[in-house]
Amino acid sequence: MFLIFIGVILIVAGFAINTPALQISTFSRPVKIAGFVAIILGAFSSAVIQIDPGQVGVQALFGSVKERTLPSGLSVVNPLVEVREFDIKTQNYTMSGITDEGNKGGDDAIRALSADGLEVTIDLTVLYRIIPTEAPAIYRELGIDYRDLIVRPIARTRIRDLAANYEAVSLYSSKREEFQNKIFNAIEVDFNKRGLVLEQLLVRNITLPESVRRAIESKINAEQDAQKMEFVLQKEQQEAERKRVEAQGIADYQRIITSTLTKALLEYESIKAQKEIALSPNAKVIITSGKTPVILGGN
Repeated sequence: MFLIFIGVILIVAGFAINTPALQISTFSRPVKIAGFVAIILGAFSSAVIQIDPGQVGVQALFGSVKERTLPSGLSVVNPLVEVREFDIKTQNYTMSGITDEGNKGGDDAIRALSADGLEVTIDLTVLYRIIPTEAPAIYRELGIDYRDLIVRPIARTRIRDLAANYEAVSLYSSKREEFQNKIFNAIEVDFNKRGLVLEQLLVRNITLPESVRRAIESKINAEQDAQKMEFVLQKEQQEAERKRVEAQGIADYQRIITSTLTKALLEYESIKAQKEIALSPNAKVIITSGKTPVILGGN
């Protein structure tokens, strides 16, 4: 457009100086030719548009947005149209309580009231993309700041609405996945109406009030102590059972030995032992009166 504007000025100037009384009238024709060349070059450069990969071009002519989008690559368009590129790749919008981590500076976490009246703080990341064919409608109805007009307010509103149906502790533990799925379904419908596709919703962190967090930690510690004590009791019971079985075995052994030992058996075993001693090669003197022998000498 700049070259076209320069060309028009040169042509007007060429006609203006085309007066014989002026000394520079001889330059009228070259100036006109230069103006026409500038217009042609400007029109050609404005008519050929390059759209970058992952983008689509939206055309606007005198405030009227055309429905046909321009794909990535080179396209020939009306030199007078204004082309605005829209990113159709996956984009993310993060709302976090950590400074400089989200799209907004400072603490941008979502604060919502739970069903039991407690305030929970939620960090969220939204992954989304533009539907290419809906880019003209987005440009016409929302402009280029669609993230701040659609993505951010819808996500924050839906989370606050749905968090009111859950207790704070359940959001933090057992109901977290269910909560995330319900948010996804609600936001997906709203995004589709606005020409956006919700690809994924990540509830990155849920922070409970300090008093609730301490109560949960105390409960967890108490449960761990109870489990530890139960383990110690089970171990002691197992040790007591082992000792009881061992004592029962010893008692059974003694009972069996006592019931089988008779006087005749003892005398028989004594005679066998004395015989083995007498037959051993060691020199010895055995004194016995029919009872326990006394051995003198020998090894």
